[in-house]
Amino acid sequence: MLVRMTIDRLDASVIAALRENPRVGLLEIARRLGVARGTVQARLAKLEQRRVITGYGPEIDAAALGYSISAFMFIELAQGRLAEAVEVMRGMPELLEADAISGPQDVICRVVARDTEHLQELVNELLRAPAIRRCTSYIVLSRQVPPRTGPLVQAAGARG
Repeated sequence: MLVRMTIDRLDASVIAALRENPRVGLLEIARRLGVARGTVQARLAKLEQRRVITGYGPEIDAAALGYSISAFMFIELAQGRLAEAVEVMRGMPELLEADAISGPQDVICRVVARDTEHLQELVNELLRAPAIRRCTSYIVLSRQVPPRTGPLVQAAGARG
């Protein structure tokens, strides 16, 4: 069960400092925010325990790795076969995320490909699975707002 948690301005500031520079040390964050190192450490531990902070990994630019095509794929499943389809999707490194959705399709995925031919191969790979009935892909022309959580954290911190 997900426990809802409010954060305050200090929590939001700690998160913002880590988003700005994930390699910064706790002592430096404490210095910038004008609080004790132990306070920053305790706040981080609380945020991690409550799963507000879920990771510290580097962010990757798929295009810099040779995957210049980014696309969203809507998938329609055979009735009751979500788990089977998820196993197929988990086996595709180019499939970056997938969410079950409401509406006429069942799943939306974000995928990357080297080129349009590679994107077609990914679609074909998905369609080979008996659990997947139909795929519709939409190529991203340009990203207008990158994935972000900063404004959300700032708003939540202002509420708390």
